[in-house]
Amino acid sequence: MKIIMLGAPGAGKGTQAKKIAARYGIPHISTGDIFRANIKGGTELGMKAKTFMDQGMLVPDEITIGMLMDRIHEDDCRNGYVLDGFPRTIPQAESLTEALKGMGEAIDYAVNVDVPDENIVSRMGGRRACVACGATYHVEFNAPKAEGVCDTCGEKLVLRDDDKPETVQKRLNVYHEQTQPLIDYYKKAGVLKEVDGTKNMEDVFQDIVAILGV
Repeated sequence: MKIIMLGAPGAGKGTQAKKIAARYGIPHISTGDIFRANIKGGTELGMKAKTFMDQGMLVPDEITIGMLMDRIHEDDCRNGYVLDGFPRTIPQAESLTEALKGMGEAIDYAVNVDVPDENIVSRMGGRRACVACGATYHVEFNAPKAEGVCDTCGEKLVLRDDDKPETVQKRLNVYHEQTQPLIDYYKKAGVLKEVDGTKNMEDVFQDIVAILGV
């Protein structure tokens, strides 16, 4: 079962990817994790990626795909995997399709967690983070016991710059321009499945399980 998670930043696709991985016993693979593992392991591709990252440049797609293909052919992926955060663009999706086709494989499901922009702006604007220990809260869905104070360490909670409405809207604009076309791409490929991401987390997960079966 080879799955790609799609959805805007803040739609909750990462949370759902982890739940899918746990239920079906397949690894949750994010490009960030792959980069870190390759750089830490000193692999040839990892060192190439690091030279770009150190200069603040985007890592070329062929390096990312190379690391990804190495990862998905490790033993723990023999029953499938959940990709989170890749592909982000049509060229990346096409490269992934071709790389998999060369090995007689293909993506089984592209699951889009659909949430309107206004919900995401409101959802992310309610996040609060502890400056000391990194714990995260939400003023509506996961509020701290005392307003503005971390339950864990008692330090002050802040609204991170990343979660401010104007920043979130910029990230959504980039998503609509670069990543949303993937929805059409996977729809044409016949593997797109959509779920309503405005429901509570467990209901969204049950909708995904109904799609995946078992």
